[in-house]
Amino acid sequence: MVKNTDPKQSLGFLLHDISRLMRRDFNRRIGGFELTQVQWRTLAHLARHEGVRQVALAEILEIQPITLARLIDRLQALELVERRPDPDDRRAIQLYLTSKAQPVLDALWEQSAQTRETALEGFSEAQREDLIAMFIRMKANLGGANPTADPRPFQPDLTDSIST
Repeated sequence: MVKNTDPKQSLGFLLHDISRLMRRDFNRRIGGFELTQVQWRTLAHLARHEGVRQVALAEILEIQPITLARLIDRLQALELVERRPDPDDRRAIQLYLTSKAQPVLDALWEQSAQTRETALEGFSEAQREDLIAMFIRMKANLGGANPTADPRPFQPDLTDSIST
């Protein structure tokens, strides 16, 4: 495998930039909604994982559980989310969308679809399907990786670059 050292073709940077630009476009589109970016992200993930425990949703969103608890407090005050006790563990709380959340989500999905159309402009239907399939495969490849396999952080060898 040939190394590509051109930073303009770095997969990680490209994915990050695309994600950032898609979020920016989406945020512009939903400017009239009274939800923050993290609130709509939470609703979107909750729609995909309804009944999830609070702790698990915090992991999915990569935020601290206390931060999510405050966020859920605000969404609950807006009557978009409800907490229910977990029938299998009385210490745990499960999260559900309320009926008021569905129209909000429908509008958010519509704006999301418009952002996606903008991002995929000029791609054929086959190219779109291939791209999504490749992203799904990449997600599976990385999601199956064992993050604890090698706990040692990367440490570059700088001995050759240090002048004495």
